[in-house]
Amino acid sequence: MTQAPPLRQAGVLLHPTSLPGPHGCGDLGPAAFHFIDWLATAGQSLWQVLPLTPVGPGHSPYASVSAFAGSPLMVAFEPLIERGWMQAPDPQLLASFDPARVDFERVAPWRMARLREAEAGFRARAGATDRAAFAAYCAAQAHWLDDYALFMALDDGYRAREVWCWTGWDPALARREPQALAAARRDHAAEIAFWQFVQWQFAQQWQAVMAHAHARGVQIVGDLPIFVAHHSADCWAHARLFRLDAQGEPQVVAGVPPDFFSATGQRWGNPLYDWAAMARDGFAWWVARVRHELNRADLVRIDHFRGFAACWEIPADCPTAIDGHWVEAPGQALFEALQNALHGALPVIAEDLGVITPDVEALRDHFGLPGMKILQFAFTGDATHTFLPHNYPANCCVYTGTHDNDTLLGWWHTATERERGYASAYLQGVGAPVAEPGLHWSMIRTAWASVARIAICQMQDVLGLDGTARMNVPGQLGHWTWRFQWSQVGPEPAERLARLSATYGRASMDRLPLAAYPAGQAVP
Repeated sequence: MTQAPPLRQAGVLLHPTSLPGPHGCGDLGPAAFHFIDWLATAGQSLWQVLPLTPVGPGHSPYASVSAFAGSPLMVAFEPLIERGWMQAPDPQLLASFDPARVDFERVAPWRMARLREAEAGFRARAGATDRAAFAAYCAAQAHWLDDYALFMALDDGYRAREVWCWTGWDPALARREPQALAAARRDHAAEIAFWQFVQWQFAQQWQAVMAHAHARGVQIVGDLPIFVAHHSADCWAHARLFRLDAQGEPQVVAGVPPDFFSATGQRWGNPLYDWAAMARDGFAWWVARVRHELNRADLVRIDHFRGFAACWEIPADCPTAIDGHWVEAPGQALFEALQNALHGALPVIAEDLGVITPDVEALRDHFGLPGMKILQFAFTGDATHTFLPHNYPANCCVYTGTHDNDTLLGWWHTATERERGYASAYLQGVGAPVAEPGLHWSMIRTAWASVARIAICQMQDVLGLDGTARMNVPGQLGHWTWRFQWSQVGPEPAERLARLSATYGRASMDRLPLAAYPAGQAVP
């Protein structure tokens, strides 16, 4: 019996913080459910998010204090108000928030204060059912939640004393001596309970969002960074799994080598894994991490996939990435362990961008993982460029652009005349220049028409926004703030997406307004 080909899918990339909403930052409230309804109306079967973890320095979701926790900034207030655990915020205050940007410096402390109000209300007024549900959640997630909640309780106290990393804590706590940890859990019990409460609410709300998505035929695409931050609950709780010195400081850090874009490379600063230590327990931390991520996503994009074949290892005292070198990583053994633990195929998109060597391709292909193609990058060379749709394999995921790219209109404005000329020829035909107002739809149509099994575009590009709506510029601070408003959308984008998806086999054909065959004529 011939196996059915994999389903062709299409979707939109939008982080929850970019959703509309009254509380200064997009969250898991009504707008998340509305967005899922909009995706279904638009014939889209995928919603891709960025990492759902707490933001780190520069408000980036890729430098989190936890690989397991959900972002407190995404916890919606409406369910907490409905339960009577917090008061509705002052409408005048809400009116002062910028609906187009997240002002993290103002919004984050305000939202955290409201969550503390809600946790106090829960302790004072929650019924037996909610208390039992909270206790059950804490017990089920104890394998990561206990360390995370204690880490956050300690971190808050030490930050007040301007100690910014766990290696500067009391040595007994930094080394996790059992007596010191037990005393800290007693002394900080109330604060620990607060951080557990926030995670319980995030988990409840996100599961409700996922359930609604599935009911509307939409799957969630998550995002898992390969590395974790040094100042994180994971690194503190599992120091033996990282290349750290006796004081807990990184011996070597992650990055990428010098290339066309940077003469000094990129020094990310994340501690590198001690792969030998991880292998000794069957990669248990990775298995737990991926299993946790797949509880809040149907498909997961793993960032910097090439790092599973080899990592660019930089001495910790080197200020740039110049003095790094490639060090082999046990990707084959790791993914076999994941496959065995998850009992089958891995629902993973491999972010295989950058310096890709045959060993990276072999690892990706051995496990049948779709790689990534970025349409914006396709027009810099000739017709053999691997990012041009006529060169795609079917098992790949094409993006018109990712969160690290400019919007399509922003890219067009900064592209060279040669790139614009080649793009015009490719998208519209030789001699038919692309009209800038319709560029984004030409790019989306080309991606949707490709053989790629998965096609994704940014919400900014669905709306045809310029570079001021860019989500991030790698290596720069002050990003991750963009939000859209429903007034920007209108009916046209959903209709056009639905028709494109139906035309190219990514949605049901009944989304096309086609005439019926004449009565009595057999359908070919």
